[in-house]
Amino acid sequence: MRTISRSKQKMTPLGAAAKGALSGAAGTALMDLAGFVGYKRGGGDSDLVKWEFMPGLEEWSNAPTPAQVGKRLYEGLLQRPLPNRYAALTNGVTHWLYGVAWGGLFGLVIGSTPLARAPRALAGPPFGAVVFSSSYVILPLARLYKPIWQYDKQTLAKDLGKHLVYGAGVATLFALLSRH
Repeated sequence: MRTISRSKQKMTPLGAAAKGALSGAAGTALMDLAGFVGYKRGGGDSDLVKWEFMPGLEEWSNAPTPAQVGKRLYEGLLQRPLPNRYAALTNGVTHWLYGVAWGGLFGLVIGSTPLARAPRALAGPPFGAVVFSSSYVILPLARLYKPIWQYDKQTLAKDLGKHLVYGAGVATLFALLSRH
């Protein structure tokens, strides 16, 4: 009986999703770093930790979109209000889970389908563009964003740029984790 070496085995869907989720965390970190660099270049004075974790954010009315999404999910699922003191935590958790989930989906699609034959790192920018685009479809429907045509080109370019960094980070780490 002939055995197949581990390096010749096809990636399982669960393995592909797990590697994708890990890659999604790395892509989210890179995206946040790109956002922080832009913030600093624009004159921002907070350090990275304060910028990322938003201590002091305790009002839903001031909370960024990820916090609003997390609040809606929490309250919709549990049918009880989420206290104001969880606004910053909800923002961070939702943002990071979203990045990890998209990474898992990327891994599942790229790692365990016929697309796996394509150069994985090259899939990053188109993937980032898909994540960017989906936000401008889903979030206006949830009344958390305006329709895309109501944003100025600079805002969209910055947001797209950060998502391209995210996609490149996800795809590059996934390609490295998937080497045989």
